[in-house]
Amino acid sequence: MANTPYDNFYLSNEIEDQFKSHLDLLRFVTVDNNLSGSAGMKRVIHTYSATDGTEKLAMGEGNTKDITAEFSEKEYEILLAQNRFKFYDEEAMNDPMLVNAGIRHAAADMFNTMNDDIFAEFENATLSLETETFDFGAFVQAAALLNMENLEGEDIFAFVSAADMGMIRRELSEQLRYSEDFARAGYVGTVAGINLYTKKDATPGEIIIATKDAVTLFNKTGTEVEQERDGNTRLNTVYSRKYYIAALTDATKAVKMILTDGEDEGEDEGENEGEGQQ
Repeated sequence: MANTPYDNFYLSNEIEDQFKSHLDLLRFVTVDNNLSGSAGMKRVIHTYSATDGTEKLAMGEGNTKDITAEFSEKEYEILLAQNRFKFYDEEAMNDPMLVNAGIRHAAADMFNTMNDDIFAEFENATLSLETETFDFGAFVQAAALLNMENLEGEDIFAFVSAADMGMIRRELSEQLRYSEDFARAGYVGTVAGINLYTKKDATPGEIIIATKDAVTLFNKTGTEVEQERDGNTRLNTVYSRKYYIAALTDATKAVKMILTDGEDEGEDEGENEGEGQQ
């Protein structure tokens, strides 16, 4: 199918709407650039987990159970993400912006695809906390489940849907702090040492709290770009591809807070991620 040239005004609007989420998840994961191999090859990855062991004791009593840590081996398949963009010389001559739009969307589509796979691993969190409201106490309890000796100085973050931000603001009120050090896309504030980020496609009623140790992106450095041209028909084809694996490598560093007993009461406050355009 031939590309349809656009008026530049409509084209600029379309480009603005290409991203599902402007929240780049690469800064929320551990990146390992040593991936080698090709699509479909298997790689065994160690996934770490731990059991709870905290007990409330009376005088003279001692612990009856231990915190245990272990790892399991899980086999992942190297993923190949590839897209293709075609255009004729005549189309590019008719509208010079068309090629730029196609290339930009190829990059945006690749970005969205990798982001989706990374976020899917965060959603595989095995630790969970059910709560009737997303208040200060719920965030404190969730952070405690991360089983970290010292929460001070740790970069703990939370992914919040736009639909839940009304409840967050209402329940946390003045407890929601803002730090200039985290003035990034999507950042809406900090509570109990946890930096909150709006993610447009996060699941309403669920908040993922984690550290960078939870998910690892095994990445083959660089995005491959290949071009073809049929001189007879003046058809140009551009391929872009990426090899990677996204994996939940430390399940002790991710907690899912789940809203129970009632629907999410998040108010519609124009939460289109305006505080940090997602």
